[in-house]
Amino acid sequence: MAVTDKDRDILARTLWGEARGEGVAGQIAVACTIRNRVNDGKGKSWWGEGYAGVCQKPYQFSCWNKSDPNFASLSGVKPIPFRELAQCRIAADQVIDGKVPDPTGGATHYYATTMPKAPTWVKGAKETLRLGHHVFFKDVP
Repeated sequence: MAVTDKDRDILARTLWGEARGEGVAGQIAVACTIRNRVNDGKGKSWWGEGYAGVCQKPYQFSCWNKSDPNFASLSGVKPIPFRELAQCRIAADQVIDGKVPDPTGGATHYYATTMPKAPTWVKGAKETLRLGHHVFFKDVP
């Protein structure tokens, strides 16, 4: 599958919306989770097609929900600080180009520990990594 400039841009914006306070390691972990969904090997995927399709699949990454405070910046209505977006672009490119290993152990899900409680889908899922304010999982039922 060819990766487009739009895919790279949407992934970088998603990293800004989901993990801008996590540093490069956390952004790479989130990007790998998205890559794992893109490359799930199931052909036409429930997750969406390509990086843009996976990132913008409704209700999968909350930063793209129209009610989320990050949405105005992600959609271009408000600017994203240049340096913050540049760091996210570097992390996105490293993951898309396969230049960094997957620290999540194949995770397809994560949640932020800043949530009031863990989501219900964690029951039966295998935790693969805790990094910063995120907990990563695979084999989600």
